[in-house]
Amino acid sequence: MRILFISTLFLLTSIATAGDWQQFRGGTAGKLDKVSHPLEWNAQTNVAWTVPMTGSGWSSPVVVRDRIFLTAAVPEDGSRPKGMMAGVSSMGTYRTAKPVKHRFVVSCLSVTDGQQLWSRSVEELVPPVMHPSNTYATESPATDGEHLFTFFATTGSLISWDLDGTEIWNKNVGTYKSGNGFGTGSSLAITDGKVFVQSDNDENSFVVAFDANTGEQVWRDDRPTRTSWSTPIVWKTDERSELVTCGSGVVTSYNPNDGSVLWKLSGMQSSFSASPAIGAGRIYFGMSGPGSAGPLVAFPAGLRGEISLNDNFESDQIAWSMTKSGPGMASPVVSKGLLYIPGSGGILNCYDELTGDRVYRTRVPQMATVAASLWADDERVFILDENGTTHVVQSGPEFKVLATNKIDDLFWSTPAIAGEALLLRGVEKLYCVRN
Repeated sequence: MRILFISTLFLLTSIATAGDWQQFRGGTAGKLDKVSHPLEWNAQTNVAWTVPMTGSGWSSPVVVRDRIFLTAAVPEDGSRPKGMMAGVSSMGTYRTAKPVKHRFVVSCLSVTDGQQLWSRSVEELVPPVMHPSNTYATESPATDGEHLFTFFATTGSLISWDLDGTEIWNKNVGTYKSGNGFGTGSSLAITDGKVFVQSDNDENSFVVAFDANTGEQVWRDDRPTRTSWSTPIVWKTDERSELVTCGSGVVTSYNPNDGSVLWKLSGMQSSFSASPAIGAGRIYFGMSGPGSAGPLVAFPAGLRGEISLNDNFESDQIAWSMTKSGPGMASPVVSKGLLYIPGSGGILNCYDELTGDRVYRTRVPQMATVAASLWADDERVFILDENGTTHVVQSGPEFKVLATNKIDDLFWSTPAIAGEALLLRGVEKLYCVRN
């Protein structure tokens, strides 16, 4: 059921600057015109400052001018999330763990030196126990350059703040059970004066748009999909803007202004963790995991209506598809006409974005599990693994490692890039990499 609310207020005009990082993956699917942060770093080199993390969160930082904004959940017992292997080894016992009270916090830091400028507590509660590798603050915030928007799926609270930490409006979208108790992870998206929440869960899935200025609901689509962790992405082409959402077994594109469905692709069969990559007139999405055929789909711009994949994930309307090729947790990125997707066991897959041909499949030396999404320009691709090593790979058909940069911490959060500064959020600290 879709409900449309008419707002008579003008759309917000963003006052963000070129160096801002306004939402998950920068709103550009991780693709930058030119990377300006250092290409090499370690704990002693090109780290301008570090700040201990209060609480935990896999949410990414967002940046407006000289300010960094973070969300976190602070557990009463001081516990921290676990990495991939430690989390897998806890699969049989985590559901019987004792629930712990958490305090949900929004903080603002200085880009210059990491000094805390303000911190606000949103709520305190005892949330349901979930998978030990996830956190209760995995949803990244968003900003239009004038306001900050934060969302905690565990509390259901979507809040607008001014940049000095004054609450402007507060909406609660409800809390819902996630598949297998794995928790939540879909971050906010923002465009043209609207904030979007994708909540695919096991009880009442929906996508909803709010007026960024007033908090009034603009439209809502209740949908039959189940739990998914993918973040919606605004895909802008020459023809139109689309809000693309990857749910369980289906990908749906909405008109972001009124919520009307532009196209719907069914037949994907499983749930998404990664978010799409954007290339030349195409969007790329897929999934992989235990028991999944791992489809990867290249979807061309301009299509409309209902589109269905057959059992081989094929359709005459799509550009191409590949089985056993989809991303896991880390969102892929396009660089120099090539699509880069990390796989399990330290594997990196590289595809020609126009034909779908595999350019190479190779093992990146010493690359651990990758949960953080990739970022790139047209010269380099950056892959941060959970052990804190960023593998800098040359863009192009020849595989070449340009640098291997190591910081000892646990990293699942996708980095933020603020001009010449790279912000890496680990479990223990936030690191600012800068010359």
